[in-house]
Amino acid sequence: MEKLSLEKAKEINATTVHEDHLLLHAANVSAAMEAMARHFGEDPEHWAAVGWLHDYDYEQYPDEHLAHTAEPLRQLGIPEEDIRAILSHGYTICTDVKPETLMEKSLFTVDELTGIVQAAARMRPAGITDMEIKSFMKKWKDKRFAAKCNRELIIQGCEMLGMDIREVSEIVIDGMKAHAEELRLAGEAQGEA
Repeated sequence: MEKLSLEKAKEINATTVHEDHLLLHAANVSAAMEAMARHFGEDPEHWAAVGWLHDYDYEQYPDEHLAHTAEPLRQLGIPEEDIRAILSHGYTICTDVKPETLMEKSLFTVDELTGIVQAAARMRPAGITDMEIKSFMKKWKDKRFAAKCNRELIIQGCEMLGMDIREVSEIVIDGMKAHAEELRLAGEAQGEA
């Protein structure tokens, strides 16, 4: 099978994921992965597709996340490298698949990070559109803010990438800015185009 396309990833994901907040999370992670791919000179659409599909089994099996992913995706012809990347984002949480490639390490890192970026953007009148890294880092340092997002995992991912949190956050914010409307993070002006 050729590389997983974003269109195909959305099609497959739509068969198992229906809850609005999970679809929004898929879109956030997809936007972040697209930006990470650009940063590393990789294929943005391919990485975005893997990001979109990363929580394929979560809605159906929240307590057995990623245990019901590999086989169904394999049957759908998804390449092994993509399946492995998806499994690796659960490293130390629900899988023992250690992120090895840049794609895997990026997915592991941005999965939780997008949650904090999204929460920070929602508090701003202009959403993510005018968010600067400086103001985001203040939110990042406040452990009570978006407390459910696991900062330790994010830092672990940054270390795997050999990058600091500020650099990764900047890439993710820029990636999500490019999709602000779709991610419902364009602020109060949204919909007044």
